[in-house]
Formats: sequence, C-alpha cells, structure tokens
Amino acid sequence: MEKMIDLHLFYLLIIRKTHRDATPSKMYAFSSFTYLFAMLSSNYALEFVSYPMQVLGKSAKPVPVMLLGVIIARKRYPLKKYLYVLLIVFGVVLFMYKEPKQTMKATEDGEIYGIGEFLLVVSLVFDGLTGGIQDSIRDKHKVQAYHMMFAMNIWSCLWALIGILATSELYGFIDFLQTYPDVISKIILLSLTGAVGQNFIFLTIEWFGPLTCSIVTTTRKFFTILCSIFIFGNPITIRQMFGTVLVFLGLFLEQLHGKKH
Repeated sequence: MEKMIDLHLFYLLIIRKTHRDATPSKMYAFSSFTYLFAMLSSNYALEFVSYPMQVLGKSAKPVPVMLLGVIIARKRYPLKKYLYVLLIVFGVVLFMYKEPKQTMKATEDGEIYGIGEFLLVVSLVFDGLTGGIQDSIRDKHKVQAYHMMFAMNIWSCLWALIGILATSELYGFIDFLQTYPDVISKIILLSLTGAVGQNFIFLTIEWFGPLTCSIVTTTRKFFTILCSIFIFGNPITIRQMFGTVLVFLGLFLEQLHGKKH
C-alpha cells in the first residue's frame, strides 16, 4: 500500500523540488514505529473485545495526544483547551456507547478478561507518543507535510517488512492472494484512497498540529454515524442527543478560543 503512496510523493518532493528536510531520521523512525505499534495493538485488541468497544476506546485518542505532547514536545495549553478536548471526547463516548449486550461474549467464551482493554490502553499510549514526536518535529524543524508523509511511509514500509519477515506473515499473504486474486484490485483501490486521505492528514498536522488531527479523526466516526441518522432515519436516544450537544459545544469552543494554541 505504501509503495503507491511513495510514488505519489516522489513527484511532490523530487520533481517539485521542495526545500530539504533537516529532521533527524531517528525521529521519523521512532514516530513510524509508535504509529504502527498503536495500530497493531488496536487491531489485535479485536480478538478480545467487540468492535464497538474498540471504537469507544479509541475515541479517547486526543487525551494521550495532548498529554504526551506536553511531556515530549513541551507544548503548553491553557486549561480551557483541556476542557474543550474532554468535552469532545466525552460527547463521542456518550454518543457511541452501546449497552453491554455482546460485550461479555469474550468472557463467556472463556477468554481472559482485561487483555483487550489493556491492548487498547497500549494503543492509546503509542498514539500519544506518535503525536508528541510529530509535534516536536513540527515545532523544531518546521517540516512540510509531504516531507513528513514521505519519511513516515518509508520507515513504516521498513518496519512492516521486518515484521512480516520475522513472523512469516509474508508467505501467508502470498497464499491469500493466490487463493483470492480478486482482492488485488481492492488492495490497489485501498492504496489509492489511502494516499489521497494521507494528504489531508499530514497537511492538518503541518498546519494545525497532531492534536487537531486526532480531534478530526475522532469526530469523523461521530459525524459518519450522525449523517446516517439524518439520511436513513435511524433513531437517536436522549443520551446520544446529549453527546451530540457536547461534541458540537467542544468543537465550537475549541475553534473559537483555541486557535492561538
């Protein structure tokens, strides 16, 4: 997937001849590692918790991104900024929370309770580390979005290659493609849409910072579900209405008072 993204970035960085990126490679290497590890932990957690619970847990992503941004990148936020972020996170959690009908399924099947939740916490911590490192890169080296995007993808390819070779997943992937060759076109389409989407993600990081990017990606799920309610007429509970108010209130206040930070 990253190979197609790298070809796209080759044009943006080499042919357009943007200025040289002075960011140390080790910062990109560590940032891409924490990014991949966060994604791995989140996906592996699905073996132990339901998908709604995983989405719910990841809704708190802006909190560790903000806290570790303070610790790693020495960011400083006013107290009201913390309040706005907590309003958004709490609103999303209220909106997406589902009654625990199926959440106890894992424990009934004899699986160890707590592993999935632990993996989600690990994922959130590494999300925060990724955001903190990217904040530090952005503040110290004034890096452009496409430089960061290119370096992150190169290192992600390297870490992923090491991972699939060490775990022999590569052979399983080849067997999967031979068994289901029709998925190749879907993988290519996913790569193209991922490349387009990454433009907006890294431009958001460059212009507004990782915290704003994490707020956008968190509320994206919220707005997707909210649109389905209005388009398809799905019912909304009082709790979800209250959560919606909190999200919009937090977003409005963050945009109104948080732009200087």
